[in-house]
Amino acid sequence: MNISAWPLHERPRERLLGQGPEVLSDAELIAIFLRTGAKGRNAVELARLLIGEFGDLRGVLTADYERFVALPGLGPAKFVQLHAALEISRRCLAQRLQRSRALPDPQATKNYFQAWLRDRPRETFACLFLDNQHRPIACEAMFHGTINSATVYPREVVRRSLEHRAAAVIFAHNHPSGVAEPSAADRDLTRRLKDALALVDIRVLDHLVVGDGETTSFAERGLL
Repeated sequence: MNISAWPLHERPRERLLGQGPEVLSDAELIAIFLRTGAKGRNAVELARLLIGEFGDLRGVLTADYERFVALPGLGPAKFVQLHAALEISRRCLAQRLQRSRALPDPQATKNYFQAWLRDRPRETFACLFLDNQHRPIACEAMFHGTINSATVYPREVVRRSLEHRAAAVIFAHNHPSGVAEPSAADRDLTRRLKDALALVDIRVLDHLVVGDGETTSFAERGLL
């Protein structure tokens, strides 16, 4: 169906411009990126098909490529459009960290790492390097592992921190299981990293464990 045939009040783009993005359903937001429908479905109906197949908005944006393009009316171009939208949101969160004069509120840091690490199928350990004013210098994924562990080498963390001339660091890693509870191994690793970095006067401000629906902070738990 051609979008020009829709009643004006039903068109997602016009509704967004007139009423704001918050009034749109998940399907309507997806439809804006899909742009066109296919095989007798308009873009919103196609978006509803996607949500029905993958469960929710997050499921659509993290869908497996082969399953996505196998659905009627969908293909590589629409897959790319949606993944570009997801990457834009991640980069917006990253830029908020990078442009800040000092580290934003803890929730902003959690939001960034959750968007970056939550849907990774394997455990990833990342470091946010900060200067002596707690301004972000760089953020890097340093170690990649299996579905339930990643080997982290304190020597490499110290070396990279010194190369960035960092005065402080924040660690983050994901639990692909979805459970954000720190394990005994997580606690032991954090202690070893903190001790190693203390030898070169670099502070560990936090270690975040990213799960499916929440992110746990070592600092908030009093575990540092």
